[in-house]
Amino acid sequence: MLDPRLRTLWLANAATGAAAVAVRAQRPVFAGYGARVQHNSLTVSDLEVVTVTDTSVILTWTSRNRNRAGRLQPAPADTEVRLGPADSLRALPVRLRESRRTAFHYAEITGLEPGREYRFEAYSDSCRALPARTLTTRRSGAPESTGSFRTLTPPPGRLLRTIALANDLHHGEARSGLLPGGLVEGFGDDRYPEFMLESVLEELRESDRGADHLIAAGDLTDHGTEEQSVAVRAQLDTWGELGRDYFVCRGNHDMPPKDEPDHWGKVFYPYQQLGEYALGGMRLVGLDTTRLRGGGGTLDFPQLAHLRDLLHAEPDRPTLIFGHHPVTTHAAVSNPGGPGFVLDRANAAALHALYHSAPGVFLHHSGHTHRNRVTRADSGIPVEFLEVAAVKEYPGGYMLLRIYEGGYMANFYKTRSEQARRWSTRTRKQYLGLHPDHALGSLAARNHVVLRDFSGLTGVS
Repeated sequence: MLDPRLRTLWLANAATGAAAVAVRAQRPVFAGYGARVQHNSLTVSDLEVVTVTDTSVILTWTSRNRNRAGRLQPAPADTEVRLGPADSLRALPVRLRESRRTAFHYAEITGLEPGREYRFEAYSDSCRALPARTLTTRRSGAPESTGSFRTLTPPPGRLLRTIALANDLHHGEARSGLLPGGLVEGFGDDRYPEFMLESVLEELRESDRGADHLIAAGDLTDHGTEEQSVAVRAQLDTWGELGRDYFVCRGNHDMPPKDEPDHWGKVFYPYQQLGEYALGGMRLVGLDTTRLRGGGGTLDFPQLAHLRDLLHAEPDRPTLIFGHHPVTTHAAVSNPGGPGFVLDRANAAALHALYHSAPGVFLHHSGHTHRNRVTRADSGIPVEFLEVAAVKEYPGGYMLLRIYEGGYMANFYKTRSEQARRWSTRTRKQYLGLHPDHALGSLAARNHVVLRDFSGLTGVS
């Protein structure tokens, strides 16, 4: 969650099964609020500044109208974005206008200048898009509330390679957003884990995303059955070769059903086995942090010893580590499941100690919490601990890690196919409507630059 108050609200409402929560939020301060912002027949809301790179921005929102029963339902409308430099006194020029009508708007503006502040407005059928009444987008300083954002300044040097970070595919899942005890039934749709993953894979092939490799950090399946394991492997194989083009680790949902063999292990890797891979001088290490039963994480001694040997042999080699369970104390106390939901404290401390003695480790990628968040290290080590939101539900996407000679730029992307946008919009209502404040994450968590010396790495040939 974003703060202890929101976590209390989330847990209290999950326990009581309340239908709605009253959350006080800051009123947007951009010019024109309240003046011809909404038509009586159309509501345009859920505005989110999802992605901000050095040269582009991506905005999403939803248009709705009321049916005869007075309930809001998706309503197709056009898409328009007005955008200009924040220091300009001129009226904002139209930078994008699409006449194709949709209720699930996705606007990507390119050709921006790095490190520059811009003002923006989004419209559908001349109706101004407003942020949803969530803490994430209505908080003080959020771009949705201020109507402005600043593009990133990329690291120096050449772009060497681009790695997509993804997790929580849940192939075979029938309903999304379930809570224990049947308090919330969740949402269902035929084959949504499959089409959400397929949308990601298709998008990563596009030239404007340009991913060279893909990491899927656990929960590839929903129950670890043979059918689910074989099917998700077949989908991923359309991307490329396992261990060369894409890399995976096991999540708690990938453990086999009780009294059944390890189907996931036969299709991918055996239980508690570490994977090491080389990418142009960079090292990738995949950890199996799962237990035989339960949602929490652990590492057995042989796997931890293997990792220690690898890092001690080449402590300065640039290394990206991925595993399903988050490993920081900050992650333990800030997720709704509490400390028992992440890696156990003894193994988390052991990892921090290993990273302290291996300065080449620069990033630890995890999933499991279905949220975008950068958590604080337990010690003063220069390692980024990055959690990435789920592929299979709102916000529905992946993180691109663009690695330059002088550092890396991380950007989260919602999957942009019409089918994926429709499903993401539907599942944003999960967990009594509080899911966006848990899952989306701050703009800085989703889009940031880290300076680091990667000059010894080679690029993709």
